[in-house]
Amino acid sequence: MTAETKPLTGRIALVAGATRGAGRGIAVQLGAAGATVYVTGRTTRDKVSEVGRTTETIEETADLVTAAGGEGIAVPTDHLDVEQVRALIGRIDREQGRLDILVNDVWGGEHLLKFGEKTWENDLTGGLRMLELGVKTHAITSHTALPLLIRHAGGLLVEVTDGTAAYNSTRYRENLFYDLTKNAPIRMAFGLARELKEYGGTAVALTPGWLRSEQMLAGFGVTEANWRDATAKIPDFAVAESPVYVGRAVAALAADPDRERWTGQSLSSGQLAKEYGFTDADGSRPDAWGFIVAKETDPDVSADDYR
Repeated sequence: MTAETKPLTGRIALVAGATRGAGRGIAVQLGAAGATVYVTGRTTRDKVSEVGRTTETIEETADLVTAAGGEGIAVPTDHLDVEQVRALIGRIDREQGRLDILVNDVWGGEHLLKFGEKTWENDLTGGLRMLELGVKTHAITSHTALPLLIRHAGGLLVEVTDGTAAYNSTRYRENLFYDLTKNAPIRMAFGLARELKEYGGTAVALTPGWLRSEQMLAGFGVTEANWRDATAKIPDFAVAESPVYVGRAVAALAADPDRERWTGQSLSSGQLAKEYGFTDADGSRPDAWGFIVAKETDPDVSADDYR
């Protein structure tokens, strides 16, 4: 491999929340570009998180990173535990002496989601847990990891969320706790971009489109191999994207010497695909958010026109 094909050789990345879904896709694609990637999460080969899935582990993610061409290092971490996060960052510092890419993808709150209920009808414990999982974890991780990230100029912070700033700012996500949880990372990227500027750092919020995560596929009763079968019941699923897509978006950002032009912005995988020219694993270039917005004014628009 050459520097052109593995442009992140020598870079050190932390993907917080890399057990499955977008986090796993991002970690693997950073590895494919040559990075050393620390992957964290609560589900290991010996322990299962509250999500309750035993089929994906951080060790498996690390193995996939290594198989893709990088070096994957699994570190079991609960990002709500400040001491565990401090130990994680301390380990990266001891072993590498630097951190170039920080991806905040911790979530794991899908099992708590309830739509169609008013806030006062919703479960308060579950709602507050969503805020812990999707906001507090990000704040703890950034607070602890950023001193290492700014040690060398050019660091990249990616806040992974659901929805762009343009979309979320004018639409309610039908659950107040979820709405707050997914808007907070956008604001975090906005604020941290200003704090990182003097250190030559870049902070962005990034959303995948309709993501074919392991949990999503299981919910539809399909696999990645036959995911299109789900469109028989839900035609709009035709615009769905694999985790490879958002992974390639982060890898492209990290490899771009001019990435600072994006700092503080809210981005989508489809938007960056058009900018950088990458595709999803099947060679398509889905634009889920473009499709979602278009469908609001034209119910007959075809998802196939946004691939």
